[in-house]
Amino acid sequence: MGANKRTWAAVVVALGMVGCAGDVTEATPALRVSVAELAAPNGRNLNGRNLNGRNLNTTELGQMLVSVDLAGARLADAALGDVRLEGSVFHGVAAGAPVSGEGFLGARFTGNLGSGGTVELRVDDIQPGTGADADVWVYRVSYFDAGEGLWKPACPAEDGTALGAIPVMGRWDYRQGVQGGGAKVADAERFTFACEGAAIAKCVRFGYRPWASTASGASLADHHQACTRMVRADFCGDGTSHTDDGNWVNLYDSVGVQADSETWLHEAEWDTDGARCFTQTTRAAQAVSCPRTQLPGCGKQAHFQAGTLLMSEVPPAQ
Repeated sequence: MGANKRTWAAVVVALGMVGCAGDVTEATPALRVSVAELAAPNGRNLNGRNLNGRNLNTTELGQMLVSVDLAGARLADAALGDVRLEGSVFHGVAAGAPVSGEGFLGARFTGNLGSGGTVELRVDDIQPGTGADADVWVYRVSYFDAGEGLWKPACPAEDGTALGAIPVMGRWDYRQGVQGGGAKVADAERFTFACEGAAIAKCVRFGYRPWASTASGASLADHHQACTRMVRADFCGDGTSHTDDGNWVNLYDSVGVQADSETWLHEAEWDTDGARCFTQTTRAAQAVSCPRTQLPGCGKQAHFQAGTLLMSEVPPAQ
């Protein structure tokens, strides 16, 4: 993060909330945001434990909401057919007429729980994207608590109010400590409501939109997945987070989304499967040992041309 990034971050720390937008680089001016936007409840820290930062997504339901079905959606008393996501915007057909965008207000979806059960979800508010973030739409979603007969926020803030969610196609493996944990699973029939403040949504906010492409036309989907590993310090690529609340990290790439403007200590190189290599200077409170073979010469820029998608740095010890 550059000097300007640190200044913005300091403003938000003083407000008690470090939003993911505070990590926009000087190289991506289109991603600049106002102080008001930085103060939005996107999580206290870049990669903290609070809300659901150590996890990929929320556990508000008492268990993980692992995915949401596109099929079976309803709008009022009409079935929604041909429901699909284009970026983060819903499209479909109801009563023979096309429905899209803000027309999905009030839509009901079926969410799939980690237990194998289901839960009814409702779209209560839709905030279209604007400006450089025109393709990032945010939805306020609630779930029906059958035990209490109440609708409750699916993405709650610490004070109980509702946070937004960004829909992302596909689903994630939420297991920890096992092969495949933390991996994204391509699924044309399901999507994820990614709660603001957790890793999936944060990485969208950093500019790694999985539906978008680089200037050269390459998909950013793999960069987004590598980012979720990096945010959670999932060094071993098994779904286990090795970060603590309040740790800072600088990330950068070679595709023009985030640039390195710090002289911090190199931490790791990342791809979709976790860290390709990492140094002794990491965010982990304890030493990390992974079965994955470490790439020699960790931190070499040439590795961007050999499979590395992101690199991360941590600040020197104070």
